[in-house]
Amino acid sequence: MIRLLLVGLFAYTAYRVTMRIIYEMSGEAPPRDERRTLRRQSAAMGVEPKR
Repeated sequence: MIRLLLVGLFAYTAYRVTMRIIYEMSGEAPPRDERRTLRRQSAAMGVEPKR
């Protein structure tokens, strides 16, 4: 059980570090909240998010 928790924590940390590196390489500011970013993208495309 503890091993599963540690693997999940490691995977999440690796994901966050990878995303930060990708955003730094692209020159964009990283989004603070991914759900908020998706809402903005939907609004920009003229589609209202489903709730």
